[in-house]
Amino acid sequence: MLELKDITLHYGASQILHGIDLAAETGQITCVMGTNGVGKTSLLKAIAGTHKASGGSYRLDGAEVRGLSAHALARRGVASVPQGREIFPLLTVRENLEIGYACLPRAERRVPDEIYELFPVLAEMEARRGGDLSGGQQQQLAIARALVTKPKLLLLDEPTEGIQPNIIQQIGKVIGYLKDRGEMAIVLVEQYFDFAYGLADHIYVMRRGEVVLDGARDALSKDDILERVSV
Repeated sequence: MLELKDITLHYGASQILHGIDLAAETGQITCVMGTNGVGKTSLLKAIAGTHKASGGSYRLDGAEVRGLSAHALARRGVASVPQGREIFPLLTVRENLEIGYACLPRAERRVPDEIYELFPVLAEMEARRGGDLSGGQQQQLAIARALVTKPKLLLLDEPTEGIQPNIIQQIGKVIGYLKDRGEMAIVLVEQYFDFAYGLADHIYVMRRGEVVLDGARDALSKDDILERVSV
């Protein structure tokens, strides 16, 4: 579903990503690990189109898409759950979900019942404003909003950050369920090691804007991964 070759990215004169190669397959969870500041979020922004890559090849479902706008990529099935959630605090839960309609054909603009089955709290709080929800509830809303778009590629940036343990467990079950459905590729950026390691099929470790380790989870040494993601 996703294939990156030699991707570079700059913020002004500063180069953040240096020749990134990465692939993500439908029905699998690809996890990107690394300490703060190594370029993980920048990589997701390049994939989502919110900050365009400077060079390299970005293929989505076999087609070259580097340079397309975030909206065009969303229409092609890329959905992002950004770090910090970025829900709309003055809109209701229902209205936040309906934001996902923007990249769907008019005939498909509805909130699937499955969204409320995965996240029952959103059904209970459908009329509440997003800003009135707890951090964990907002994270569930952000993931649900992405799922409304019917993604082929789901990008998750630190979904456990600042979330209470019981909600982390629920989010992990949802991510695992989405993987098992086999309808999307999932790229997970995560610093909570046990959460990420438990879900990952393939792991990439980044350092200073480069990939320094990659492979199938079962083919990599856990100790080797831990050593490379430690400060």
